[in-house]
This record gives sequence, C-alpha cells and structure tokens, in this order.
Amino acid sequence: MDDKPGPGPLSETSEFLFSFGVIADIQYADLEDGYNFQGNRRRYYRHSLLHLQGAIEHWNTEGSPPRCVLQLGDIIDGYNAQYKASEKSLELVMNTFQMLKVPVHHTWGNHEFYNFSRNYLTNSKLNTKFLEDQIVHHPETVPSENYYAYHFVPFPQFRFILLDAYDLSVLGVDQSSAKYQQCLKILKGHNPNSELNSPQGLSEPQFVQFNGGFSQEQLNWLNEVLTFSDTNQEKVVIVSHLPIYPEASDSVCLAWNYRDALAVIWSHRCVVCFFAGHTHDGGYSEDPFGVHHVNLEGVIETAPDSQAFGTVYVYPDKMMLKGRGRVPDRIMNYKRENAFRC
Repeated sequence: MDDKPGPGPLSETSEFLFSFGVIADIQYADLEDGYNFQGNRRRYYRHSLLHLQGAIEHWNTEGSPPRCVLQLGDIIDGYNAQYKASEKSLELVMNTFQMLKVPVHHTWGNHEFYNFSRNYLTNSKLNTKFLEDQIVHHPETVPSENYYAYHFVPFPQFRFILLDAYDLSVLGVDQSSAKYQQCLKILKGHNPNSELNSPQGLSEPQFVQFNGGFSQEQLNWLNEVLTFSDTNQEKVVIVSHLPIYPEASDSVCLAWNYRDALAVIWSHRCVVCFFAGHTHDGGYSEDPFGVHHVNLEGVIETAPDSQAFGTVYVYPDKMMLKGRGRVPDRIMNYKRENAFRC
C-alpha cells in the first residue's frame, strides 16, 4: 500500500479546521474473487473487509482523528442475497465498523436494496439518521420519513447533507405498492429494453434499474436546508451513493433525475462539495458553479496490495482529499465568495 504523508506544506497558508473520512463500495461477500458484469474488472469480495479494517486502523491512529466517516453505500454485495448470507455479511461488516472510534454515516446504494427491503434498512444499523442535527425553529428543514436523508454539523459553519438516491427506485420496494408502480412507469418510460439493467440504445443511459432518483419532496427539502445554509453563511457537503454531474461520472451511473438535483444545488451559494460512490472507477470535476464533484474509487475493485479510502482535511478556503492507494489526492478550493475571511 502506498502511504502518503499528511496535509503537508500545501496547507500552511490557512488554519486546519477538521477532517472526515470517506470510503465507498465495500461490497463484501464471503466469496472467491470474481468480475464485474462486463467481465473486465476483478472484484475482491473477501479482501474488501481487510481494506475496511486497514482504513479504520488508519483513522483511529491519526494524530487529529476525523470528526466522522462517510460510508458512501454498497456496503455488502448483492451476491449475498443469492446465498442467503445478507444478514451474516452485514453483521460482519458492521462489527468491523464498531472498531472505528468516530461516528460513521451510512448511505444506501443499489446493493443494500438487492439484499434488503427499505423497511428492513430503516430498522437496521445502516440507518444513521439518529446522528442528524435539527435546526431549531425551522421545521421545513426536517426530512420526511418517506425517504432516507438528513443533515448534520460536524464542525461549526459546516453542514453535511446525506441524500437518498433511491427515493425513486424499483429496488427494495413492495411490488404491489403505488410507489413501485410509479417508479416502474418512470423507468420504462425512458428504457424500452426488456432487460431494465441494460442502457443499450438509450439517449439517457442513466435510466437503468440499478440507478434511482430523488423525489420532488426530497428535492424541496434539500432546497429548504440549502436556503438556511445560504442565510447563515454555512458551507455544505452533500453525500449520495449516485453521482449527479456527468463530467465526473460514467453517464450510465448517474441518478435518474440528476439535472433536477443540480438545478437545486446551483440555485444556492453554499455547496462546496458533492461526494458519491457507485462508479468504482472514481471521477472528479469542478462544475461551473464551483462545486467539486468527487466520485470515490470503490473498495470492491481494489487489489489486495493497494487501498481505496481517503481523508478530507478542511480549511477556511479549501478542502484537501488525501487519498490512499488508488484514491488520488485533490485540492478543492472554495469559490471566492465562499472562502471564510481569515
């Protein structure tokens, strides 16, 4: 594993505030190595747990421990469901996370829904909504129970928002429900293929079954939280399993209605960074409004002699991602009006 030093001289111009950890697509299963659906990328099902252990050991021994860790979804692989090992594998990974000395916030991805229903996840340890912060006298910033999303403040003037990218989805939903029928109609309206996981011939290739989208209700709530953050000069980090910016992602991996999410974010000044998983390959782009879109490389396709996690060091004028293994370092400057006056 290539071991990179801490923040270093690049950061000496401004005061270090706090840090947080990021890790994505662990997809653990008690299986021999396999390959992705295209058959061209190796997946290390068992070794992903060792990578997670290595990441936790790193975070636990950092001189200045992170305030929290963001787990960006797909914590166990869908193959577990076939082998009736979903609960056992989840318990193993969650017991590993218990070694972490700081809170972890869990995002839900498609592989969570291959293994469990939404009702199951809501009542499981993967529901970290109990870590949310509530804004007094602002009931409009309280999320609905209809989707899994919340916000929290790891450090003064910084608000993190965890989004539910499978709020609109045919995964994990009772097939007799109105919600399932609504989502199936959306999906089939954009994807005429008999295999709904195939993007073949689609003008909007993100409309596949392994993706999902954000309901208008959730987007309205996001808008309210961002309005509060604008008014109170907060900086906002958004977390989602699915990416929303085409320049940072394979187009097949985007949220169904990524444009709607971008429209909300771009109507505010406060968002500085958007973290996602799902692609496994990773990706990065700064959009025209100065929001940094980071798609983290997936643990599941990371060779045993490498690693795939990062620690983000936060400063008044920037965030610095220090990657481990195949996660690259990135310096993400805030757009000028967003930098704190030092």
